[in-house]
Amino acid sequence: MRTRSERGTGRPDPGLDALMSERRHLINLAYRLLGSLAEAEDAVQETYTRWYAMSRQQQDSIENPGAWLTTVAGRVCLNLLGSARARRETYVGEWIPEPMPAHAEWVGGRADGATADPADRITLDESVDLAFLVVLESMTPAERVAFILHDVFCHSFAEVAEVVGRTPAACRQLASSARRRLRAARPSTTAAVRRAAVVRDFKQAWEAKDIDALIGLLDPDATAIADGGGRAVTFPHPIEGAEQIAYAWREIARHKPDAMTFLERTVNGQPGLVAQQDGVVVSVYAFEVAEDRIKRIWVVRNPEKLRRWTTG
Repeated sequence: MRTRSERGTGRPDPGLDALMSERRHLINLAYRLLGSLAEAEDAVQETYTRWYAMSRQQQDSIENPGAWLTTVAGRVCLNLLGSARARRETYVGEWIPEPMPAHAEWVGGRADGATADPADRITLDESVDLAFLVVLESMTPAERVAFILHDVFCHSFAEVAEVVGRTPAACRQLASSARRRLRAARPSTTAAVRRAAVVRDFKQAWEAKDIDALIGLLDPDATAIADGGGRAVTFPHPIEGAEQIAYAWREIARHKPDAMTFLERTVNGQPGLVAQQDGVVVSVYAFEVAEDRIKRIWVVRNPEKLRRWTTG
């Protein structure tokens, strides 16, 4: 990071660009920790607020501002995770992490109506796979923070300890526990090409209202979960079993408006589907595929979570 040698000249702080260049990293971190881009943006804003609340002397005493910002953002997210659990207990229906479109499909801009900043876009890799984020929701806040910081962002356990407020050894145990949860929840995976083919076949069977084909693509113990947040109509409880899901999806196809179309899209880096009505995305469908069968379907219809998918 450049020094502030030009301070007092009336010119911009030469360290500002380097400081703000950390924003993309912080957004990526906070989204993985919180499962919500809106909450991630708030957490990063709070982090920068704390930086600028310090005196210039205090700022200059920090040897590595980027590391300081990461530590503070981690602590802010850790606190938010604790309060988020309480908020989600009062959430209407099931809560699903906010789905992200691929970069090329990012058309909505920011929630306040401003043009989308590239720094706001999430790096779409396995660690933002919606199935991965759902498993993270089952972890304790400390497990989630320790695992994401160490296993995803490659911070040492000594650095993780600064965020979590525990010893490095304890943080190592937290990350290990998180890994066990992931392995138990996701014992096998399917190659990306096959996942795309399964989702495409599901779309075609859905549009054809072909019950047998739908059942054949679903794991016998498959589960479908929907998130309307009390703002959109959807099924209120998880649907379990291949036959039950197949019949439910046939009913969706039977009663869909003429102006609604189903399209293949990338959802959090994985093959998925969206429903568009009059050109506006009204539903996002994410899938977990294992051994060429669909094990989980997540349906997000809460419009608050679809702002990045819409044009308005």
